[in-house]
Amino acid sequence: MADQAVRMMVVGVGALGKHHARILSGMQGVELVAVADPRPEFGQSVADSCRTRWVSDYSECLNDVDAASIVVPTAAHHDVALKCLEHGIDVLIEKPLAGQTAEGRRIVEAANARDAILQVGHIERFNPAFLNLQKSCHSPRYIRAERLSPYAFRSMDIGAVHDLMIHDIDLVLALAESLVDRIEAFGLSLVGGREDAVQARIVFRNGCIADLIANRVSPQTKRVLQVWSERGWCHADLATRSVQEISPSTELLGGALPYEMAMANPGDIATLKADMFTRFFTINEQMADARDQLTDELSHFVDCVRHRSRPVVSGIEGLRALEVADAVLNCVQQHQWDGQAADRVGPNVLTTPPRRAAA
Repeated sequence: MADQAVRMMVVGVGALGKHHARILSGMQGVELVAVADPRPEFGQSVADSCRTRWVSDYSECLNDVDAASIVVPTAAHHDVALKCLEHGIDVLIEKPLAGQTAEGRRIVEAANARDAILQVGHIERFNPAFLNLQKSCHSPRYIRAERLSPYAFRSMDIGAVHDLMIHDIDLVLALAESLVDRIEAFGLSLVGGREDAVQARIVFRNGCIADLIANRVSPQTKRVLQVWSERGWCHADLATRSVQEISPSTELLGGALPYEMAMANPGDIATLKADMFTRFFTINEQMADARDQLTDELSHFVDCVRHRSRPVVSGIEGLRALEVADAVLNCVQQHQWDGQAADRVGPNVLTTPPRRAAA
């Protein structure tokens, strides 16, 4: 296959899937055989713009393609992926891998049984700012991730944990490189349906601690990641792709502590203040390049299919992120807001008045 075009289809061409189709249709070494979507108004329009054909049922193309990009609602990931894998088709599945851990595990097992390529669409792994931060930070001891966005009125079949937080769960797992020891979390259902705002703490066995915040009913958009280690701390804005690294100077590491200098010579405090981020700490700021993450993710998948190599985010990584996400969601659903299981439990506290003791 190394010298042949990879024959692909995109299953689901909604808000995100149409971009998968657009990129793949212009990618060298790829033949976009078809786009599949049960909605004619979406499917035919995307097919026309990508110069391919539209089918209402992806099953029509199972014998015509080598690989599929699955961009359907999360609830359908399991069935679509298994059917593709059963026909020997390599698959890229948008995050999360599945709606629940048991389904995700079956997908991974099916891929392994057929030696199929399975990649999960954790697109932030291809964010240049994250890649720069990953190179800069060493053995993280503390990680803080914040992901905020306005309510999009899509992906409503899942809540904020599987919609937003799972991005950062995957990044944190990649950075910490350790098994999870325990998880604490709570959340709110702000507009109804499922959890919309969640805060979680993940404690790893190697001592690293990660705090994650996800809110999909926010007036602002924010995607930031901060990492602390013994060598300093890094801050990455995943939206603007800026990275700031602050490191202790050789002088500071050698024992020249500003606190002790100030205590010994109070008159030097003004100078010490001015020297804090020149003499004692160094600041390195960089802007990552403007590469398109989705293009890089799809190119990586195509390369893995062509060369039969393991994806950066394989089914194993996708399953691990899903397992942690399910554990976070379980904590959210069991959280006792008043300290008692008989009172308010779970994320729906805004619409559930507190119980009051009888007079």
